[in-house]
Amino acid sequence: MTTKQVTERSLRRSVFLFQALALFLVIIYDAERMTLNRLYFALLLVGVTYIANLLVRKLLKGEPYLFIIATFLLSIGTIMIFRLDSTSGFKQIIWILAGFVMYFLSYLAMRFIPKLDKLTFLYFGLAVLLFVATLAVGREINGARNWIIVGPISIQPTEISKILLVLFIASYYSRYHQFEDLRVKNFPAGNYLLLGCVYFLMGLAVLQKDLGTVLIFAAIFLAMQYIYEPKRKMILFNFLLMAGGGTVATLLFSHIRVRLSTWINPWEYIDTIGYQITQSLFAIASGGFLGTGIGLGMPQTIPLAESDFIFAAICEEMGILTGMGIIMLFLLLCYRSYKIAFRQTDFFSRAVAIGLATMFAAQSMIIFGGVLKLIPLTGITIPFVSYGGSSMLASFIALGILQCLSEERERA
Repeated sequence: MTTKQVTERSLRRSVFLFQALALFLVIIYDAERMTLNRLYFALLLVGVTYIANLLVRKLLKGEPYLFIIATFLLSIGTIMIFRLDSTSGFKQIIWILAGFVMYFLSYLAMRFIPKLDKLTFLYFGLAVLLFVATLAVGREINGARNWIIVGPISIQPTEISKILLVLFIASYYSRYHQFEDLRVKNFPAGNYLLLGCVYFLMGLAVLQKDLGTVLIFAAIFLAMQYIYEPKRKMILFNFLLMAGGGTVATLLFSHIRVRLSTWINPWEYIDTIGYQITQSLFAIASGGFLGTGIGLGMPQTIPLAESDFIFAAICEEMGILTGMGIIMLFLLLCYRSYKIAFRQTDFFSRAVAIGLATMFAAQSMIIFGGVLKLIPLTGITIPFVSYGGSSMLASFIALGILQCLSEERERA
């Protein structure tokens, strides 16, 4: 047995040991409310993650650690969600099951659907369709109109749009020479085609007042443009456009100014708009290095503790040490994703892997920075950790694509 196999097996066992211990603490901290549902939840979470890891290990080759890292992250998040609200905890398990299904489906689609690099404007069209549908029938929640509610199910289409943006940009640059010579009445339209399309999508996100999605789109676009854009002046032009657009948006939209005010001095607005971020900081500080212990803190005082501010809730009861562990897991996830990208020989595959790795990096840095008051708060979720079906599905779709790319390279 190789060292790689031993390390992989040890990591998988660590996931189950962590789950068992944490769920045991969740159950016993409130023994008076001990029910069969809690036991069912514990068995379901451990069983689901064990079977999924077994299937990945037996059926798939290539990168062995991405799925293990994701399992660690969703275990920490789901345990905290269940501690906050058992009903949400059960719902999260269902979304995790759906995420596992999407993981394998995206893996199969990436492996068997031919000519994915040729579908440039299909990706763009689908992204536009999702934005338009959200603007038409979506509902505004917490200041952003980015939710579509169908009966008891609420979905956030922008989560899928991020992946479509990566595929669109990767496809565009893989066919760059086909667009480069495009001219409209002697105007070099090909040079500005990608810029116009991406800014159109970002404009639709601005109309939805979804600041977090705009920042992630900008990060993905800047990173991929910096790597693949042959005309270097376009990078500077894009950066200036983003700086100018951000300034104009701040002047036009009051909710952006509110976010800036609460970032600069939340204590001045501690009873109103600054309540959320100040409670987050109080929770992290009260937890200390090792935390208060599961069930012994008060994370429920933080608004949206199970979604936007789950990192603060985890730090309060599991400690800053666990918070640092989550950040390290994301560093590993991004490192392994970029490593997959650098090993690709196909242009489109490499660009897709770089874009998805950047998506994970940008999303995690933005939410960690917002919760810790390093940057203005944007209200996005932590992939695999926060409560939310759309985020879970999109994260597993991206993970399945990366897994397929790593396997293709292993076989090459």
